[in-house]
Amino acid sequence: MASSLCENCSRLVKELAAHLRRICREFEQKIRDVFRELCQCTCFRVTPERSLLRRETQEFLRPLHDESQLLSQEGLQTLTRLAASENTDLQMTAAMYYLHVSHHLKSRLPDDFMEPVMTLLLSPDLDVQKTVSLALVNLLVKNNVCKELVIEMGMLVPILELFQSGDGTAQCHSCACVAMLASSESNRDAIIVDGIIPLLALAKSYDPRVQRNATWALLHLTHSDWSTRILCQAGGIPVLVLLLQSSDSEVQFCGCTALCNIAAIQEHHPKLLSIGGHYLLKSLLTLTSSSVQKNSAQACRCLQTLSKNVLIQEQLMELDCVPPLKALLKTPTAAWTEPAMTLLCALSAHPPNHDCLVSEGLLDEVGQLLRHHRSSSAAITHGCEIVTNLSCSGGGQQAVMESLCLSGLLGALLSPALSDDTLLHVTSCLRHLMTWDLLRCNLSATITAEQRRSSRC
Repeated sequence: MASSLCENCSRLVKELAAHLRRICREFEQKIRDVFRELCQCTCFRVTPERSLLRRETQEFLRPLHDESQLLSQEGLQTLTRLAASENTDLQMTAAMYYLHVSHHLKSRLPDDFMEPVMTLLLSPDLDVQKTVSLALVNLLVKNNVCKELVIEMGMLVPILELFQSGDGTAQCHSCACVAMLASSESNRDAIIVDGIIPLLALAKSYDPRVQRNATWALLHLTHSDWSTRILCQAGGIPVLVLLLQSSDSEVQFCGCTALCNIAAIQEHHPKLLSIGGHYLLKSLLTLTSSSVQKNSAQACRCLQTLSKNVLIQEQLMELDCVPPLKALLKTPTAAWTEPAMTLLCALSAHPPNHDCLVSEGLLDEVGQLLRHHRSSSAAITHGCEIVTNLSCSGGGQQAVMESLCLSGLLGALLSPALSDDTLLHVTSCLRHLMTWDLLRCNLSATITAEQRRSSRC
């Protein structure tokens, strides 16, 4: 049949057809190559073993809400196989199972069940690691697993590696794990060797969850002298001092408590004071005015521990520490007043501070407190010590007379809520005041017969 196309068009059509046939053959070959490679991968190979594992997984998940079946040997075998699988979905199934167990388990997790946990922590999938590390945190918090066993099995290494993941959730979970492990004294040596530097780095994280757990872990490391020394040598003090300025109250509390533990060891005082501009003392004084009760109290305790150092006492007085502490004495809650009274009592024991404390009107506040906190043995005891100490100063006796201290002490004698030891402190204070002519006359005129009998008992 004759063609209606010219010679040139016929040639072009034939070339196009040949080109299309070549493209189709190349495309067909490419498809064959791709499917050949896919078939070689375990993801697309439905082997008898893989089919069996899927069926076992389905059977395994059925008793998830039956606590008696949670820790069966059959379940352990399946968990082991799931954790060792190259399929991350199956690994996640095992991790989720552990997370479920961590929420519902009321007894000790058998040691055999920890092996799959180690396998899952080594998973290349970050989501699997995050899930199983959260499960481990829950188990540690509830004491369902032995903290020492976790270290013995080598889990600390993959847990610390999660610090470097850059993922906030992974870092949060891993820091919480380390904090719980560090609560056991026998584990601290292992943690301090490789964990101290990354923990200090994460304590400066902008993620409040990570910062909170890292600070919590650092706090546990200050519970023994050796780990505290290593922490200070690694530059921990400046980091902890900065944490006092955190906007997170839990971070503030952990940082302050850690510094309080460090301050209890005299050898660390030079490093504590080496931060310029009295920054530590200023930060602690600011924290005493915190609206969070436990933070305010802990700051007072830390200052009281530091005040055993005479140089620190002098610096505190230079920083005008009395007004914020006096303000705490006006609060109606003993949890605020008692730590402040303890610190002021320590300051009043140092004679060079007497004139300043008297001129600041401390005895007026102590007198009010003695009258209104008669059920608080701690407040009464410290109040007695402050009155005794300051009455030895030049203007102290007159200030005692002009305040409510005498009536407060006499009223405390009749308080049925006070212990014998506290009443002994009150009696001792009154007898000391009687040695001063000015105060003896005043006391003799105001004491009642009933109060006199109580002081003699």
